[in-house]
Amino acid sequence: MKELMPLLFDTSAFKIAPENKPFWYTSGKIGPYFINADYLYGSEQDSKNLLSFIDYELENEDKLNIPSHIFARTFEHYNKNKIYKFVIDNMVEYIESNINVDEIDYISGGERRDWFFSNMIAYFLRKPHVTIYKDLSTIESNFNFSENDDSQDIDDKKFLHVADLLNKSSSFTRAWIPAIKNLGSNIVWSVFAVDRMEGGTEVLSNDGVKVFSLLQIDDSLFEKALELKVINEKQLEMLREFRKDPDGSMKQFLLNHPEFIEESLKSDDAKTQKRVHTLIDQNIYGLNLKY
Repeated sequence: MKELMPLLFDTSAFKIAPENKPFWYTSGKIGPYFINADYLYGSEQDSKNLLSFIDYELENEDKLNIPSHIFARTFEHYNKNKIYKFVIDNMVEYIESNINVDEIDYISGGERRDWFFSNMIAYFLRKPHVTIYKDLSTIESNFNFSENDDSQDIDDKKFLHVADLLNKSSSFTRAWIPAIKNLGSNIVWSVFAVDRMEGGTEVLSNDGVKVFSLLQIDDSLFEKALELKVINEKQLEMLREFRKDPDGSMKQFLLNHPEFIEESLKSDDAKTQKRVHTLIDQNIYGLNLKY
């Protein structure tokens, strides 16, 4: 799906750090890029607007009503936003080319970012949809979300789960797979907008799920970024080294740039301060750094 690659950069779904200033991650680790596949909804602001809407719904609405409200919102956006329409249309085409749609009984999507894509895929494939909440409760809807009911037993049906981003698949093993099994069925296929290539495919395959993704975070993506002049050669080298050995490459970066920690400790950003302290306190890279 090479035609989708430029959208990762156009929407800032794939953000790349300067070669001498990697990003701080919540875990206290550092790295050269951020992935926000939900920005393929159109832009960072479009994504934030939808997340705010979803959060309001989760706080104020009955779970039974939320799927139809989100579908109405995403359907309206699909008809207005060219990027989102392009992504959804390509996702539908990709599914139809790689999976026998006649074998799919249901589409599912989990709280929250899966809903950016799963509702629209259910609509265009004309399949009923099961909305999964983090507490493993589920709502069953028809393909256009005009009928919504608490899910009862759905025995021996084949599910296609649609999601934004594949990391290590922890949400699947913790919630989505058990939720569908609780209904009496199984997730047979999963389709992701972006795969970070961090081992999630292997985990899901071991659970019997066939994994498909439109875009992968790999060297071809990095090379496309260089071709588009989004990055320079030094950034490309850092991306490649990080993909081969995330911890080792960032440990070497810190050894080569001891000023990075010192400068980060002086940051006015509270989140950065907290993450630096986590790195030092937990000795994440084994460098025995001090304040």
